[in-house]
Amino acid sequence: MPEPTKKDEMSNGEKESVATDSSEVPMPTPEISLEVSPPPPEQPVETEGKDPQPIEVIKPVQPEPVENGSKEPEPEAVVVRAKEQVESVNSEVKEEAPSPCSPPPPDDSVHVSAMGRKDSVWSLGEGQAPEDLDKPVDTPPLSSLLIERPQGGSITVGGDISFVAKVEAQDLLRKPTIKWFKGKWMDLASKTGKHLQLKETFDRRTKIHTFEMHIIKAKDNYAGNYRCEVTYKDKFDSCSFDLEVKELEQSQSVDIRSAFKRREPKQDETPEVDVWEILKSARPDQYEKIAFEYGITDLRGLLKRLKKTKKEEKKSEAFAKKLDPAYQVDKGGKIRLVVDLADPTVELKWYKNGQEIRPTPKFIFEQKGTQRIMVINNCGLNDDAAYSVAAGEEKCTTELFVKELPVKITKEIEAVKTTVNERIELACEVSEEGAQVKWCKNGVEVPTGPRSRYRVKSEGLKHWLIIDDASKEDTGTFSLMASGGTSEAKVQVELKPLKIIQDLQDMTVLLGQPLKMHCEIFPGNVPGRWYRNGQLIQSNDRINILQRAKNHRLEIVNSTIHDAGDYTFVPEGYSQSLCAKVHIVDPPRVHLESLNFPDNTVTIVAGNKLRVEIPISGEPAPRVVWMKGERVILDSGHRVRAETFSDHTSLTIDIAEKEDTGNYKIVLQNEAGEAGASIKVKVVDIPDPPEVPLVTEVGGDWCSMTWEPPIYDGGSPILGYFIERKKKQSSRWMRLNFDLNKETTFEPKKMIEGVPYEVRVFAVNAIGVSKPSEPSKAFVPLAVTSEPTMLVVDDVTDTTVTMKWRPPDTIGAAGLDGYLVEYCIEGTDDWRVTNKELTEKTKYTITGLPPEAKILVRVRAINAAGASTPRTLQHSILVKEVIEPPKIRIPRHLKQTYTRKVGEAVNLVIPFMGKPRPKVSWLKEGQTVDPTQVTIRNTDCDSIIFIRKAERKHSGKYDMKVEVENHVDTAIVDIQIVDLPGPPQCVKIDEVWGGNVALDWTPPKDNGNAAITGYTIQKADKKTMEWYTCIEHYHRTCITITELVVGNEYYFRIYSENMVGLSEGATQTKDSALIVKEGMQLKNPEYIDHDFKEPPKFTQPLINTFAIAGYNATLNCSVRANPRPKVIWMKNKIAIIDDPRYRMFSNQGVCTLEIRKPSPYDGGMYSCKAINYLGDALVECKLEVKGGFTFSELMQRGVPLHLIDKYMSETKAVEQPEK
Repeated sequence: MPEPTKKDEMSNGEKESVATDSSEVPMPTPEISLEVSPPPPEQPVETEGKDPQPIEVIKPVQPEPVENGSKEPEPEAVVVRAKEQVESVNSEVKEEAPSPCSPPPPDDSVHVSAMGRKDSVWSLGEGQAPEDLDKPVDTPPLSSLLIERPQGGSITVGGDISFVAKVEAQDLLRKPTIKWFKGKWMDLASKTGKHLQLKETFDRRTKIHTFEMHIIKAKDNYAGNYRCEVTYKDKFDSCSFDLEVKELEQSQSVDIRSAFKRREPKQDETPEVDVWEILKSARPDQYEKIAFEYGITDLRGLLKRLKKTKKEEKKSEAFAKKLDPAYQVDKGGKIRLVVDLADPTVELKWYKNGQEIRPTPKFIFEQKGTQRIMVINNCGLNDDAAYSVAAGEEKCTTELFVKELPVKITKEIEAVKTTVNERIELACEVSEEGAQVKWCKNGVEVPTGPRSRYRVKSEGLKHWLIIDDASKEDTGTFSLMASGGTSEAKVQVELKPLKIIQDLQDMTVLLGQPLKMHCEIFPGNVPGRWYRNGQLIQSNDRINILQRAKNHRLEIVNSTIHDAGDYTFVPEGYSQSLCAKVHIVDPPRVHLESLNFPDNTVTIVAGNKLRVEIPISGEPAPRVVWMKGERVILDSGHRVRAETFSDHTSLTIDIAEKEDTGNYKIVLQNEAGEAGASIKVKVVDIPDPPEVPLVTEVGGDWCSMTWEPPIYDGGSPILGYFIERKKKQSSRWMRLNFDLNKETTFEPKKMIEGVPYEVRVFAVNAIGVSKPSEPSKAFVPLAVTSEPTMLVVDDVTDTTVTMKWRPPDTIGAAGLDGYLVEYCIEGTDDWRVTNKELTEKTKYTITGLPPEAKILVRVRAINAAGASTPRTLQHSILVKEVIEPPKIRIPRHLKQTYTRKVGEAVNLVIPFMGKPRPKVSWLKEGQTVDPTQVTIRNTDCDSIIFIRKAERKHSGKYDMKVEVENHVDTAIVDIQIVDLPGPPQCVKIDEVWGGNVALDWTPPKDNGNAAITGYTIQKADKKTMEWYTCIEHYHRTCITITELVVGNEYYFRIYSENMVGLSEGATQTKDSALIVKEGMQLKNPEYIDHDFKEPPKFTQPLINTFAIAGYNATLNCSVRANPRPKVIWMKNKIAIIDDPRYRMFSNQGVCTLEIRKPSPYDGGMYSCKAINYLGDALVECKLEVKGGFTFSELMQRGVPLHLIDKYMSETKAVEQPEK
């Protein structure tokens, strides 16, 4: 315990607390500082010639909020002492040694004036102002938000500790608000820094908010009571916990400090600085930088505290010594407030909470020199206020704290045992009048409002709790809580003994009549509950429960069957009960109206199960008898049986038959009476099948059918019919209509022509579908063919017309027997059949026509179903022969050289056109073709060249000439017969060196009428003479054979090759080549590299080409150049670039231009240009696109004859100059 302070002895014997004469030791405000450092050496001051007394300043600690009804902690106090020794006026005050209770670390000390500013080492922020302490704090009611509360703990100085609080967010829409406090009011949110850290996390999986407070490097003044408050909308929860900071052992701390003196301080051991001094001297734009440097996160709290911080006060001109910031005195004691004036003549006024104080026995004013003293006697709680003194225009203030003594209980509460409805008074005495006490029941404060059953009364030292009308719920432990203790007593309230004046009586009530039950018990004010068959009865519109004093009544307006049973009345709070039985009776009744059957008639389909359930009523349950006529239906029947249940009776017929139709009677009997009713059962069935259907008409894919209705409709009108069909060979029927057909005729469609079918019919009534009718006779759908297509004129003479057509698009299952050709003279409708018998060909010549007559022609297709629609030529035909100039149509593969091997057959067909029949002649190299060597056969439209076994002498150019009167057309066919080449000539060995042999030879004399494409070189060892191929398809006439075996002697032979194959024989070297062994040296001759560079040169030029409109055409040429030339294609001297109609290829010097589907517009001069840096070359050709039509095509398109003649003449005139 701290040492007691010295007090002046007064004449009246009262204790007096005297304020110190030094202004350097201010009284701290009622907040709990987290660190209080010892004061530094005092500065010299001037004092009166009186020894000042040491003072004791006690700062009360407000009790923390109590949770869950636990007792409040005892008040704590923080004691600060200071002692001064004044030697004389104008002498220096020597420093006293610090008291044992002051904090020891000198490096953490701050100036005592800093205590008044509430500075701490944790960070910034400011707690509640002293003037706000008396204001009430609105705190929401407690609720269970915290699922894990922070627990108290203890650590040593310099250690770390963490406190954790968890809140479940399952039912929260947003994050709750949490605050951490030290003591009662200090909010730690503004104290975060390097010694305090606050952390928040949220687990989305568990929906839990976690709040943590970390204290780092704790100091001894961090100890105390802490509080955590959580708020969410109207919910509030809090939890208090304690932190104990233990000091290290003295010897250990001495060793540590001595160790630190020998070593250099660590980097993180920075001395404590006063952040507020830095902020006061800094500019506002530097606040954020300083806050970040010292770990301050609450910038808003920083600015708020800076705003409230008082500026450094100038030296007072009126006061030599002002009041201390705060004073403390015990309740009932007295205190002296002393100020020292610089000018004793100044008028002085004292104020309490802003109101001037007048001299009274309580407030006494004294003067001692320049000192002005105000004495407050017998201090009470109302004297706890802010006091100020004004000297002229200057003013100084202080606060007085009155410490209240604890209220003790002098007389305990006595236990009470009584019965209900009695008066209970609990009395207790305390040590002080007017003391504040609290009454609790079972640890919970009892309500004492105007509507409460509890009344609280106090008189002097006595306090009463009064319960006027006690109930059994008042049983429990009642306690009175005062600041100095608690008194408890047990209260037991018991029930009075129960007496039954009138018991319940058994009753029998007719259904629907009112039911009234009555009983009478004592005591009369006891409530009770009514039960029926163990179930609680609640009051409603039909049931009334009444209680008047000791009478209890149960009234039911209209009784029902469910109201029968065992009734019990149970008085509340008693184990006894009153019982009675109620019996409800009702005469039997049959409720046919609930069936909703017209005329009480039940209709059932034959073969189905019938179950008729008829509701019945009656209490007790009536006896039921079913009858059909005079026969009683038993419940043990096999197919027809009757069953009876509590609320209904049923008639069951498992398989209904026609015989079950009739009237059924029901008879009910019980002790209350008898009732009866009857119902009618009607059994209906499906109709009979219809008659066999008759097919009256057949088409290509359809038919028409009819039938007769069924003889018996099943007792219900026929609603319609379903029709089905199937193939005769099949067994699967297919439904043709899904909607009922009301008529007795139908037309099936979408049948396959030529396939036999059968049809059948079903009749439908309201009951169902009948069995099918017998199938109809099989029938086969057949249809005529469609009309012939593409009817055109093939040939016309002076007396005949030849027509040509194509078969119909649709022939059908009946097939096609032939065609019938008819004609008539233009302007008449007299169609004449030209062929008496059907023709199967699609070409027919009409003969015996009058010359220069105009006729119309039509053709019909005939089959078993009849004649098709005729195909008629759209224009008339003039019976007159037309001259058509000849035209040779050379096949594309014959426009180039036609190549065949010796011994193969040659068969060429060259078509041509012209009318009348053209004359064809052939020449070879200007000479008549020998018919013994080449066979030529001519027809009306083509000429055939046939060679059974080709020989090389058959090669050459064949000229074809076609003549029609004065019109001539010619063509040339180039035929090349090729054979195997002969062997090379004069193969010799030029040189042998190392493992290499150089060979040289000359091409063969006979190339087989085809270019030599390569050579095959073989070697053979002289010893074995087995030949091995060295290289194939070699193009040059000299070669060097390498990798020969040293010491061996070789012979070589060479085969020549053309497009037919290798020559039959090979030319062998006369001499052999000996590969000498090692040691011999061969002097290699010097060779000059051959220059293969050459400018472009076309080895195969472009040739003039004819193309057919709509068919792709190609232009080919070959070029040789080194380096590889750039190839450019041009049309009419304009380069072809990125045109999708053209495709260009180049492979091994062969250049190709492909023209896609050319039109007459694509004709013209085409050229190919090859360019490299040595020069360029150009070749040209002419492309002509033939886009004309033949005479037959023009006739097919319906062009008049005079326009056809004009077109053919113009075409011939254009072609003759080209030749």
